[in-house]
Amino acid sequence: MLIEMTIKGLMVDPITNMPIIILRDQDGQKVLPIWVGVFEANAIALQIENVSTPRPMTHDLLRNVIHDMHGQVQKVVVSDLKGNTFYALIYVSLAADTIAIDARPSDAIALALRVRAPIFVDDSVIEHAKTIDFTADKSDSERLQKWLESLDPEELGKYKM
Repeated sequence: MLIEMTIKGLMVDPITNMPIIILRDQDGQKVLPIWVGVFEANAIALQIENVSTPRPMTHDLLRNVIHDMHGQVQKVVVSDLKGNTFYALIYVSLAADTIAIDARPSDAIALALRVRAPIFVDDSVIEHAKTIDFTADKSDSERLQKWLESLDPEELGKYKM
């Protein structure tokens, strides 16, 4: 089952210093942190803050290509988690067909923000993510889990980088 989610935070993991996108469902019951690269986080942050760049970024280019081909992004789906790697699909309608395009979640989310498409997560990904240890050190894993659980909803809206 797909669960619609929105970005509730963009922040830096205090342990790894890597950016994290925090996705949350509408009820606030399900949360999914996705670690991303610095450049990907920057592309998302620029769009969240409505900052224009002098030249199109990759996600702007992709949006323009889809639009110029008379296509429309229907939705993006964080569809799988293998090992510590998240996978996503971008669903694009072209003419009478809808195609699913493999993508990194950060790229799919950056595009979704630019075209105002909904972001979904397969519920199996959320369940699987609960069992994954994203850190090499057990003490770091416990600290990270406590930090994620203690996040204040107001703090999530600040999009700190």
